[in-house]
Amino acid sequence: MVFTSTVFLFLFLPLFLAVYHLVPLRWRLGWVLVASYAFYGWWRLDFLALLAGTTLWTWTMGRFVRERARRPARARAGLVAGVVGNLAVLAYFKYADFGIESLNALLAALGGGELRLAGLLLPIGISFYVFQSVSYLVDVWRGDAPGDRGLVEVAAYIALFPQLIAGPIVRFKSIVRQLDDPRASWLDFGAGAQRFMLGFCKKVLIADTVAPIADAAFALGTPSLADAWLGVLAYAVQLFFDFSGYSDMAIGLGRMMGFRFLENFDRPYTARTINDFWRRWHISLSRWLRDYLYIPLGGNRRGRRRTYINLMVVMVLGGLWHGAAWTFVLWGAWHGALLAAERWISERGGELRLPAAIAGARTFVFVLVGWALFRADGAGAAVGMLAGMVGANGAGLSDAFAWQIPSSALAVLGIALVLQWAPAALAALTQVRGRRVARRAARLRGALSFAIAPLFVVGVLQAAARTTSPFLYFQF
Repeated sequence: MVFTSTVFLFLFLPLFLAVYHLVPLRWRLGWVLVASYAFYGWWRLDFLALLAGTTLWTWTMGRFVRERARRPARARAGLVAGVVGNLAVLAYFKYADFGIESLNALLAALGGGELRLAGLLLPIGISFYVFQSVSYLVDVWRGDAPGDRGLVEVAAYIALFPQLIAGPIVRFKSIVRQLDDPRASWLDFGAGAQRFMLGFCKKVLIADTVAPIADAAFALGTPSLADAWLGVLAYAVQLFFDFSGYSDMAIGLGRMMGFRFLENFDRPYTARTINDFWRRWHISLSRWLRDYLYIPLGGNRRGRRRTYINLMVVMVLGGLWHGAAWTFVLWGAWHGALLAAERWISERGGELRLPAAIAGARTFVFVLVGWALFRADGAGAAVGMLAGMVGANGAGLSDAFAWQIPSSALAVLGIALVLQWAPAALAALTQVRGRRVARRAARLRGALSFAIAPLFVVGVLQAAARTTSPFLYFQF
């Protein structure tokens, strides 16, 4: 079941919200848990059993850590056991076949035999709920979150269906008070509904529309300069509007229930540096990696060389978290190298004072190169796309690519780019022109908010008429 399906829109969601707002407050968390398990179990019951087992383990070890808070050695042992248990589940299901494939490649190079693949299916959302479980255990150990809550409360937090599959990654300490009093005003409900509709439109009307351009470009063996850049640009738009659309829908659903989730995006393609990009892109993951990996590794407190190493380690592991493939490792290493390079230049006073537009364009090009690695089906395909981006296969649009590009997709791609950069341009113009531009921008935003409802209707009709692609981050 996905947010864009008719089953979710016309059966699950209305039934859930009706019961949620009619039952007494003391029963709401129980209903959230039942509904979330039904939502997740719609795919496979064995994956639901894995989610429930992981939750029980996390809750048990959290109580163990809390009850032994005055005996640090035992509390730490409980923390290690809890975290290792969660990460072992993630490693087995997500990386077992990747490890075996990599080992087989090494054995083949050495003239050895071949190991059989485990043939495992990746449980949907496992990367997200494992990270939430780990953050819960660490926060209990640090004393930042209570470890004495009941199983239903912790299970509802981990399985909360709006953000269960693809985030944002929510920390227990940030919503524990809302779990204690899960109520929403009519103002919250209305704002949440509008946010949900916005995310739905971003996914169905923009991301799914430009997807054929990216798919066609990345299917080419030898893309030209125009093929490669148009395809990567389309993928950048597809990924942003797909993932941010899901986050909007999750945040909106949570608001309709009385929960306030962390914002997950802040116009990332307007960033002027890679460091700024990671403050704006997948914010919940960036903060998770900072607080639970980068800082425990020593952050920037152990000298320059160790700081560069920590940046590389964190970004490589962050890339591997996205998927079990060398392309994700390369993508993480690319961003780690860029972050380290920016820090090295800044520390030596060599930072270039570029105009905002040029700095933003430079950073966006770096991000697009990374997306070429991220989207490619393998290392060979990534090399082919990068070769196309530097013009190794000619410059013009190839016939093999041009005939696959719908004119409607190109129009939507242009609109999406305008939507991404227009707010920043308006803000800059307001500083120059003053109140008149500000008033016009406010009227424009108001008109767009009224347009959400009819656009949502168009999106629902479009989703019902065709098979929409799944959210991209479902595979991670």
